[in-house]
Amino acid sequence: MDFASILTTALNGAIGPVAAAYALAAIGLNVHFGYTGLLNFGQVGFMLVGAYGVAISVSVFGLPLWVGMLVGVLSAVVLALLLGLPTLRLRSDYLAIATIAAGEILRLFYRSSFAEPVTGGVFGLQRFANDFYDLNPIPPGRYELGPIILSSRDLWVTLFGWGLVLLATLLVYLLIHSPWGRVIRSIREDEFAALSLGKNVYAYKLQSLVLGGVIGSFGGMVLVFNTQSASPDSFDPVVTFFLYTLLVLGGAGRVFGPLLGSVLFWFIVVSLDSTLRQAIGAGYIPSDVLSASEAGAVRFALVGLGLLLLMVYRPQGILGRKEEMVLDAR
Repeated sequence: MDFASILTTALNGAIGPVAAAYALAAIGLNVHFGYTGLLNFGQVGFMLVGAYGVAISVSVFGLPLWVGMLVGVLSAVVLALLLGLPTLRLRSDYLAIATIAAGEILRLFYRSSFAEPVTGGVFGLQRFANDFYDLNPIPPGRYELGPIILSSRDLWVTLFGWGLVLLATLLVYLLIHSPWGRVIRSIREDEFAALSLGKNVYAYKLQSLVLGGVIGSFGGMVLVFNTQSASPDSFDPVVTFFLYTLLVLGGAGRVFGPLLGSVLFWFIVVSLDSTLRQAIGAGYIPSDVLSASEAGAVRFALVGLGLLLLMVYRPQGILGRKEEMVLDAR
């Protein structure tokens, strides 16, 4: 087995644009879950409307890329309002039910034959990010980052994705250390105590839902910029649970938790996949026990097992505190 190749592939996955996209979505989820205590099980829905806001605007209506990004952000705001207005006055489990249903409803709607003239149906939309790559300031060529070799195109989308991650992290840091941030953390601990102090808990929850949703929409945009393809099945509900996995791994309620969690999550996932495939190819794992086509499923099964063990033995993650995982879910 080529362990150097496994390590290089894993490092590439850990710092690549997909990891940046998931980090962005997890930062938004951290605002919801880690800081405000909102049980949002549909963060992938915000990623989807952000991605398709760009794809539809550019591919179908011929609008500029920046207008498409604005449409994606506005779509996330509208989705947050539609989900939050009727549920945030109720118990937290109503929001959980509404968000997980909304994420799947949106996916099925975008892939339906009814919406196909606009969304492209099951095939999605392609080749809508040319304006983004036309802005690439990096000269053509291949660039070495240690053992990792990237083309100018890949380096551009990677730098763009992680640049957005750093901006989102800075924004969250400033907000959480402001009076607004202290209020939403008090809501997570005990919303009735915040109410007794005259705070409009409903309004603060709604603001948090909108903010986290908008940040998540940028994660969807980075994801489709990387592939130049927006497909509904790329936004399966299981993505939200990957986001929870990396958020818990890094530490919920910590500014840098989503960043660390995303890097480690994708390093582990990609290294597991590469190791399994090389072990099958070398004959260490018999093909009648596990085939190469089944390696992906086993990889994510191991991720699920890892999340289970993490929640049992260290629910606070690497950077977090155990108290951050205790919600006032009333």
